[in-house]
Amino acid sequence: MDFIFIIGPSAVGKTTLAKELYKHYNGVYVEQSMVPEFMIPNDVEDEGIYEEQMCWENVLLQLRFFYEKGCRNIVALDFDDVRTRELPAIFKGYRFITLKLVSGDTEQIRRQMIERRDHEGGLFYPEGIERSNAVIRSRKLLPNEVMIDVAGKSKEEVLEYAIRVIDAHKPVLDYDYELDDEHNYLSWVQSRHLT
Repeated sequence: MDFIFIIGPSAVGKTTLAKELYKHYNGVYVEQSMVPEFMIPNDVEDEGIYEEQMCWENVLLQLRFFYEKGCRNIVALDFDDVRTRELPAIFKGYRFITLKLVSGDTEQIRRQMIERRDHEGGLFYPEGIERSNAVIRSRKLLPNEVMIDVAGKSKEEVLEYAIRVIDAHKPVLDYDYELDDEHNYLSWVQSRHLT
């Protein structure tokens, strides 16, 4: 596989899965949060839009860099959910899969968020769990996207299932695709009004 994208609500287990897939496939691991710190110029009108755009463009450059250097099984995650809709347009012709992690049990995600806060840190936003899980779960699948419901599964079971899905996936390289409506997605950028 060229690229393995992982998306889903906060605390669903994206990072845990990504790190294990990276090791399993001997690939590359890229998180948007790995972008170096940078200052936002004083004349920027919308800091959230500016920051997210800089981070997204940086991730795309990293992905292209590793691909051009011959790396495959490039695992990427942690980008703004609304960017998910761009993946089929940007990576058309590449062998990619998008794993959309969701949970049929929002309490499981809530417990995982509390556990993560207590031991690893990370975003703590329990009041947004139900909505983000529902929005991500309910939208239609995009080209080369597969939904994995983690409800009731251990991280080992999710990993085993994800590996089976990836290994069996036959990426569609040529397809018709128009950008899906951005209102079917979420964004941490307040001014986008997609939260």
